[in-house]
Amino acid sequence: MLKNLDTKLLQSEKKSLVAFLSLYIFFSTLVLCFMIFLYYNFQKDLMLQQKREYLQHYSKGFILKLQKLHRNFSKTHIYPTNKKIRTAIYDSDRVKIFSLLHHKPDLDKIIYTVGNDIQYVKELDYYYLGAKYVVFEISDPSWFHRFYQKTILFGIPIFIIMIIFGYFLMRLFLRPMREALLLLDKFIKDTTHELNTPVFAILANIETIDMNLLDKKTIKKINRINIAAKTISNIYQDLTFLVLNHKIQSIDKNLNISEILKDRIEYFGIIAKSKKIDIISHIQDDVILLIDKNKITKFIDNIISNAIKYNQIQGTIKITLDNGLFIVEDSGIGIEKDKLNKIFDRYQRFNKSQGGFGIGLNIAWIIAQEYKMKITVKSKLNEYTKVVVKW
Repeated sequence: MLKNLDTKLLQSEKKSLVAFLSLYIFFSTLVLCFMIFLYYNFQKDLMLQQKREYLQHYSKGFILKLQKLHRNFSKTHIYPTNKKIRTAIYDSDRVKIFSLLHHKPDLDKIIYTVGNDIQYVKELDYYYLGAKYVVFEISDPSWFHRFYQKTILFGIPIFIIMIIFGYFLMRLFLRPMREALLLLDKFIKDTTHELNTPVFAILANIETIDMNLLDKKTIKKINRINIAAKTISNIYQDLTFLVLNHKIQSIDKNLNISEILKDRIEYFGIIAKSKKIDIISHIQDDVILLIDKNKITKFIDNIISNAIKYNQIQGTIKITLDNGLFIVEDSGIGIEKDKLNKIFDRYQRFNKSQGGFGIGLNIAWIIAQEYKMKITVKSKLNEYTKVVVKW
């Protein structure tokens, strides 16, 4: 049982881990992106400050040359140029006089980036060559490359550390839940085991009672006890199947399914009678199937049990068995169309007023999958539910 539960817990933990880590990675990525954004702006401001000092120093010499050109404008005095630093001059109306720039400047700013280029705007105190603004432009992509390298160098390890931390944090949070489920599983196992002995004793003793010797009132009481004991017995068998199915090897034999089905209909007859449900059966003789006896019995029991449980008072159940075909149709409460695709999911219960754990059809589906049987369910709300099995 612990092995089976461990498998389920492992699957549940995987789903929880994936969900938590996905959310954790999303928010961690947001935090990391925000940190990278702050670091980028810090590096950019630091770079612009350094370039501003450099361009301010260069601008002094450039303005002196511009001043000389203004005073002695001739062929021997040409516009000062530099291979590394491109310049432009604009008048007071911000109209371009001359430009060697790659990008149009923003004269309202002082120093800023345009792509990989940096532009520095200097407002002149005097108009030289009619210029009010001088713009200096320099290309320096190296600062961004350094930023990118540092981001990769430190960002990826930090991100990996955050993921590892999140993983172990989630495992730490899941540990109490896992321990609680294991404790609950042990409790259920012990309780189920303790129930089996008295239930078996009740059923065995009821079978030895000669009903002909009893009055009607006593027979009704015995029948109620019998129904309750069989209900508990079915629950015990379902739980035992889920717990031990992976450990018990199937013993497949050519079985007469017709005889087994008749026996199970007789077994559930008293429960059906208590709800005034008529069971109408059309069973072909000698339908043979290679299967494990315990599993086909459990398969039939769970389908018939559901048909009784979710039927109407004074309803009917039609059971058909033919070569390669088994049908159980009830006149019960039915199932909504949008819920039919979940009918075989474990612990799914669509009517909370009825008892059970929602495991009966899941067990039937497990057995059907093992023996390559096709099981389908058709239903109409408040009218019927029809289970069709083909092999």
